[in-house]
Amino acid sequence: MKIAKVDSHLVQLPYSAGGSGKWGEMDWTTLDYVLIRIETESGLVGWGDGFGYGAARATKAAVDHMIGPGLIGRDAGDINGISRALQQENHLWGRYGVTLFAISGVDIALWDIAGKAAGLPLHRLLGGARRDRIPAYASLFKYQDPEVVAERCQAALADGFGWIKLHETGEAEVRAAREAVGDGVPIMIDTNCPWTPHQALEMARRFKPYDPHWLEEPIFPPEDYQALAALQLEAGIPLAAGENACTAFEFQQMLAAEAVTYLQPSVTKVGGITEFRKILALAETQGGTVMPHAPYFGPGLLATLHLLSTMPDEALAESFYYKTLEASLYGEAIVARDGAIAVPDGPGLGLEPDPDVIRDYAAKE
Repeated sequence: MKIAKVDSHLVQLPYSAGGSGKWGEMDWTTLDYVLIRIETESGLVGWGDGFGYGAARATKAAVDHMIGPGLIGRDAGDINGISRALQQENHLWGRYGVTLFAISGVDIALWDIAGKAAGLPLHRLLGGARRDRIPAYASLFKYQDPEVVAERCQAALADGFGWIKLHETGEAEVRAAREAVGDGVPIMIDTNCPWTPHQALEMARRFKPYDPHWLEEPIFPPEDYQALAALQLEAGIPLAAGENACTAFEFQQMLAAEAVTYLQPSVTKVGGITEFRKILALAETQGGTVMPHAPYFGPGLLATLHLLSTMPDEALAESFYYKTLEASLYGEAIVARDGAIAVPDGPGLGLEPDPDVIRDYAAKE
């Protein structure tokens, strides 16, 4: 089952966040995906995606020029061997960032092929599903407007979500969310690495009266695990981090430092399904709780759903909200219903991306 072709497609899905389309210097009017298509000599096709968004063109270049050409002729079934070889062969360019994003997408596509070759859904290859629906939390955009935050929180509750994550750094927005949903709804606060340790402690104390379920990535740099551990201990709020971590080795360091309560590997960043499984094993043996980073609508979301379905403890999927996509790669199959997303049950990842969407929303060079 040798690899015959590796192609990449940059797809831009028009997106409405229900508010400002800007986040820092980035325009979020589209969600940009690097879809990776791998075909074997026998005609089996697997799909993956490496982390995109603002890095999409760089990730695509890494696939096209660094990672893809060396895959031709390799055994598509040797997933572990390919994962190690790609990381080792490309370590001079950095075993993190876009290099790992590209490798992650390749790994997901190879697992898709493995499932199709066996005629089984991915979760069966991973040991079997414990659940067929994954509870999801509404991951809101950053609005910096208390009234909009309150409105979006109430809309998410009305749509069946029982958990809400904010992307806010201001106390007024967090207070507005808590007042909008009441005391019984868990609220998470993702701050995207804005503060020094001293600033993070000050803000954690200001957020604490609103009972955050977790405070996510409050410190820059995100790999300062000692500072995170000290903050969690002093503030008395569970911390979450890991969407910017690559490979199981960084998560091992995170666990050793007791830096966070919730580990957040992203399957499109960390090294794919192969590396994600190592993190699950670390968490299970060292007392960590995995809550993946997965605000995606491509193969990375499908891979995450399969992985979550196999975990001993129920964990949450991340669902972008307020979301309005002009087109979907998988139609309605990936939409959260009553606060949960169904795990696909077809061979491999379980769903095939719509070729018309790939064609119609291809990025212009």
